[in-house]
Amino acid sequence: MSDEQPRNYDSSDEPVKRFALPGEPPVPSPIQTLLPGQQTVRVELRPQPVTSSTPKPCVSLESLPEAAMVKAEQLSQKSPLVTIIIPTRPGDEEPLAVGAACKLDHPAKHLEIIVARGKQPSVQRNTALRAAKGDLIYFLDDDSLPTPDNLRRALAHFADPKVVMVGGPNVCPADAPPLEQAFAAVMGTWLAFGPSRARYTPVGKARASGEKELILCNLMGRREALLAAGGFDEALYPNEENALMDELQKRGGKLSYDPEFIVHRRPRGTVGAFCKMLMNYGRGRAEQFRLHPTLGSAPNFVPPLFLLYLVLSPLLPTMLLWPLALYAAAVLTQTLASSSHCLFNAARVAPLIAVSHICYGLGFWKGLFTRPQPKPSEQVPVTLETILPL
Repeated sequence: MSDEQPRNYDSSDEPVKRFALPGEPPVPSPIQTLLPGQQTVRVELRPQPVTSSTPKPCVSLESLPEAAMVKAEQLSQKSPLVTIIIPTRPGDEEPLAVGAACKLDHPAKHLEIIVARGKQPSVQRNTALRAAKGDLIYFLDDDSLPTPDNLRRALAHFADPKVVMVGGPNVCPADAPPLEQAFAAVMGTWLAFGPSRARYTPVGKARASGEKELILCNLMGRREALLAAGGFDEALYPNEENALMDELQKRGGKLSYDPEFIVHRRPRGTVGAFCKMLMNYGRGRAEQFRLHPTLGSAPNFVPPLFLLYLVLSPLLPTMLLWPLALYAAAVLTQTLASSSHCLFNAARVAPLIAVSHICYGLGFWKGLFTRPQPKPSEQVPVTLETILPL
């Protein structure tokens, strides 16, 4: 689900009707904890094929520690029920993620897909989370295309009872336009995104991790632990998952990053959309820091402080401008390192690295002085469509 949506959403107060398929008895409410004003729709649909980029062939599981491996014959006998939650907007076509989710290497009878339609993503995910029947919950964005072996990889991590969440990168498809490839290259650089570059490109080996490296468009967790932690903070968008992951770790849970637990997802299509995304990221981080302050957010103050330095630079004596020369050298070095295979893209990456710092800084400053004002969850209609793979 795009993070370009506004923080506050217009929603109708008209209740959503529940119904069953023709000839079937009324569908019972799948949960006891729906909030007032929220009802569910249960729809059983035949999944449609993916019509976008085909995910790359699955990667061997041999990179995982042998002790954590889950054998194929064991999976077929002991596969847990997995619920895949995909938020999208009312009236949109069936998400591309549905077709890809139906192709995951997991017994169909142990797979439940819930499409949560609404206009406030954190409320949609929380509503679907409470309705989910699975012990494990896999969160995808509506345009996320997971590789077929993702659930098998995740189960290997969840063999450790301390692991409460598993995630990996969302990778730009190889057939994306050059500008989108440049955006992906920037997001995968250390200078632009720091440790969070692991969200956009495979980094290192499977390991214990934290909220800096995991992203909600490709994230799997234990339902019981997610509910015990209170679910997603509905006052945050984006960064609702970051606050939840911090809470899970405070409770002693372990987060795992697997560089081969991959979804393919297109970056923003225009410079304007890319800049807006960066500003939203900065604003979301600042709002998260205000509501849930942690030392982990300290590095995120670098871009806004750098922006302040740029604004004040005309007033500074020449001797205090030498950091600009170091910054330019760092940008050039990072650009050559990340785009050495494509000099054409390098001409785009260099200015985009600087743009990423400026836009993120602007968003961060905005988030420090604005207060999120989402509608109360009971005022946000959410429709849940349950799709059972055949």
